[in-house]
Amino acid sequence: MISESINKLINYALDCGLITEEDKIYTVNRILEILGLDEYTEPTQECRGELEEILAEILDWATEKGLISDSITERDLFDTKLMGALTPRPSQVIARFRELYRLSPEQATDYYYKLSRDTDYIRRYRIKKDLKWTTETPYGTLDITVNLSKPEKDPKAIAAAKNAKQSAYPKCMLCVENEGYAGRLNHPARQNHRIIPVTIDGSRWGFQYSPYVYYNEHCIVFNAEHTPMKIDKSAFSKLFDFVRQFPHYFVGSNADLPIVGGSILSHEHFQGGNYEFPMAKAGCEKYYEISGFSDIQVGRVKWPMSVLRLRGESTERLVELGDIILKKWREYTDENAFIYAYTDSVPHNTITPIARKRDGAYELDLVLRNNITTDEHPDGLYHPHAELHNIKKENIGLIEVMGLAVLPSRLKNELKKVCDCLVSGAPLENDPDTAKHASWVASFADDYTFTAENAESIIHDEVGKVFAKCLEHAGVYSRDEKGMEAFDRFVESVKVSV
Repeated sequence: MISESINKLINYALDCGLITEEDKIYTVNRILEILGLDEYTEPTQECRGELEEILAEILDWATEKGLISDSITERDLFDTKLMGALTPRPSQVIARFRELYRLSPEQATDYYYKLSRDTDYIRRYRIKKDLKWTTETPYGTLDITVNLSKPEKDPKAIAAAKNAKQSAYPKCMLCVENEGYAGRLNHPARQNHRIIPVTIDGSRWGFQYSPYVYYNEHCIVFNAEHTPMKIDKSAFSKLFDFVRQFPHYFVGSNADLPIVGGSILSHEHFQGGNYEFPMAKAGCEKYYEISGFSDIQVGRVKWPMSVLRLRGESTERLVELGDIILKKWREYTDENAFIYAYTDSVPHNTITPIARKRDGAYELDLVLRNNITTDEHPDGLYHPHAELHNIKKENIGLIEVMGLAVLPSRLKNELKKVCDCLVSGAPLENDPDTAKHASWVASFADDYTFTAENAESIIHDEVGKVFAKCLEHAGVYSRDEKGMEAFDRFVESVKVSV
């Protein structure tokens, strides 16, 4: 049986082009080594199957033989080791990428994205489990996802990781040293991971795809050195340098301060991809003229967060004006709008920038951020407030800023239970999983008649409305008249500084 499973895996690699016929015997022997076997019997008939099923067969066999325990963490470490035996060496991947790039950037990224999926670095069968829908809002159509592709660690794995030897290698999940790394209980295996070297603004960077793919061709571009996130003029230059090299991709950066920043502030990196986000589709509701920058269109985007969009043909001019706005925002205080640049010398103002090329011109979206906390809002004033935490309490990072909600996996079961209660009439308060949603549901329940057929779509739509509210909370200027007047005051201060 194990020989049949090995044969299926080999045929999968051949069919995907990961190996050639000349590599077959060598690859079989690599797999035998990983499995601790001394021999292999070629099946009389060719065996094939879906990758998820093939790996499950081998993992079940390895568990039965005592090679691994039956935990998600150990199974992931082991199947990545298997897939690493099928993955071309970095030099081969880089050479093929560069060969295709000479034809077009799109052909190069198409190849690399397919490779990242075929090697199981991107686990397609897990990505498919993510829940996805859209919700219509006054700001356009928002994308909603419930993330189910990140495996949740079981208690045994958590305990084992706690007792495991701690290591500072690689320094973080983004470091180049992850390429080919075997992993450990508290760090994922990356034998099937390949990085494309790129030069960004004269320095060494890496280009890879996210293993969780929250949207089409979700890529990560990261500094080859382990250096902290920093939003400054050079960050804008780096964003546009990437867009010039890959004009079919947008690229953006998380902010560089806690609460409003990403999950990894210790390593400079951007995220991009081949996807048009809801914020990119949103138009500008007001335009401003900035003296000395008549060649740059400056608009206020109709969006729940506070966004200035710069558009022009010269990336250098966009970077120049973007830097003026950033420097002004860093030091900007407006007590009437509760915008404070500093409290006790601690900085609060920063920007989430996004760059793209569209219709022959370049755009730079500057999302104004502030991470101040108050007694009433200890998690952040410009952060989803407590009444929304039943749906979303995590930071609003780059992806959410642009209109794609990445909601926690717990919502899959919780929302199903809520639907069941609404259809049956059972009280939400009787179950901790639904009690947390009771006040939220009460705010709209009288507007609907719930049935088994419509409950899910109604709840999904209401979740989308909550996400829109999360973005409004994260906006430094409220969307009412007073807030928009305060936004205009900031722009006027930029004009003065120019």
